[in-house]
Amino acid sequence: MRKRKVEEKSGGAAEWLTTYSDMVTLLLCFFVLLFSFSEIDAQKFRSIMSSFQGGAGVLESGTAMDIPENLLGDDNVDADELAKLKSVIEEYAEDTGLKGEITLTVEERGLVIRFMDSIFFDSGKADLKPESKQILHYVAELLNREEFKEKQIKIEGHTDTDPIIRSNTYPTNWELSAIRATNVLRYLVEDEKISGDRISSSGYSYYRPIAPNDTKENKAKNRRVDIVILKSSQELLEP
Repeated sequence: MRKRKVEEKSGGAAEWLTTYSDMVTLLLCFFVLLFSFSEIDAQKFRSIMSSFQGGAGVLESGTAMDIPENLLGDDNVDADELAKLKSVIEEYAEDTGLKGEITLTVEERGLVIRFMDSIFFDSGKADLKPESKQILHYVAELLNREEFKEKQIKIEGHTDTDPIIRSNTYPTNWELSAIRATNVLRYLVEDEKISGDRISSSGYSYYRPIAPNDTKENKAKNRRVDIVILKSSQELLEP
C-alpha cells in the first residue's frame, strides 16, 4: 500500500511547479514592461510585445496587448515639428551671420540648438552679452508659438577642461557652466515669459565634450550652451 501511494504521488508535475511557472511568467511580463517604458520607444515596445504572440502563450488566446498610440508619445509628429523649427532657426542664423556659431541637430531626445559660448558670454564670465539677448528673444518667440508652447526645454551649460584661474565667483568649471545655463534660463523666463514649469537648467562642466580637449579649436567647440527642445516621449522622463 505504501509503495502504491508513492507511485500515485509521483505521477505528473508537482503542484508548486505550476504556481512557480505562473509567477515566472508574470515577472517576465513585468520586466519587459519596465524595460519598454524606460526606453520610451513605442515601436520597440510593440515589437517586444508581439514576440509573445501565438506560441509563447503569455497572452490569452495568443493576442497581443493593444498599446494606445498616445501612451508613449508620437515621435514621428514631434520629429516633423522639430525639423520645421530647425529649418527656421537655421535660416535665421544664416541671415544674421551666425551660421558658424549656431548648430542644430534633431537627436533622439529632441532638437538641440547649440550656441558657442562666445555668442552669449565673455571669456570666464556668465553675464549675458547685450547682443545675445536679441538672439534669445528670437528663439523665445519661436518656443512660445502655439505648436511649441507646451514643449519642455532644457538649458545645458558646458566648458572645456581649462581650469578657472583667479576667480572668486566661479571656483571651478562646475559653477561657471551651471550659472551660465541658469542665466540663459532666467532671461527666457523673466524677460521672455516662457513658463517656468517647462524649462530647467544644468551645468556639466567639461564632462560631456563633443570633441577632444586637445586643441584650441576643439576646446572652443566644447565651450557651449545647448538649448534642447524635448520630444514628447522624453518629456515623460522629466520630474
